[in-house]
Amino acid sequence: MIEVSGLHKAFGDKRAVDGVSFSARDGEITGLLGPNGAGKTTTLRMLYTLMRPDAGRVLVDGLDAVREPLAVRRTIGVLPDARGLYKRLSARENIEYFAALQGMAPPAARAACDALIATLAMQEIAGRRTEGFSQGERVKTAIARALVHGPKNVLLDEPTNGLDVMATRSLREFLRSLKGAGRCVLLSTHLMQEVAALCDRIVIIAHGRVVADGTAGELRALAGEQHLEEAFMKLIGAVA
Repeated sequence: MIEVSGLHKAFGDKRAVDGVSFSARDGEITGLLGPNGAGKTTTLRMLYTLMRPDAGRVLVDGLDAVREPLAVRRTIGVLPDARGLYKRLSARENIEYFAALQGMAPPAARAACDALIATLAMQEIAGRRTEGFSQGERVKTAIARALVHGPKNVLLDEPTNGLDVMATRSLREFLRSLKGAGRCVLLSTHLMQEVAALCDRIVIIAHGRVVADGTAGELRALAGEQHLEEAFMKLIGAVA
């Protein structure tokens, strides 16, 4: 479970995150939704300890992300906005390298890598260098790399960005399987279709602040709209 309370982050005079609070529960997919520049990626970077908040608190399974960053990193799997694959390594080598960074013994790392390659249907690309991979192949490799150590909490920044229809559908099924296994999945996106298809709860961020938090039905009711897209536009203040 991820608990965020009163999170703040500024860059000079710009307040990128301005008092964000929400929870993402185990066994659910929580959507972090907002327009470009709303503060979603900055919020995620503080959650996975890449950035230190100016104020506020992040707890991951009860661990404080500022005071115990190494312990938090062992409990999370992250698909960042920049996929960051090592181009000279094969997909398998990328995955096993991150397993080693997590302290996994080689036999356990190989077994976990084999299982993810099978689950994500990566057999044909596992031995290839990642340089020249398609967007879908890069995303699959980055997800496998993030999950190789079996984290309970999974943070994904725009996971379907640039994917074709088949790859997107496959990824959605995989995320549902993580939810079914009791994992906490936090999904940042600006795609309304993605949110409607996957998310149990939705946190809407605009101008660095949470403007709404609830199920799709609750947000539609709050905005007085029948469709989630219209509700989103009203809640972020784009519609009077």
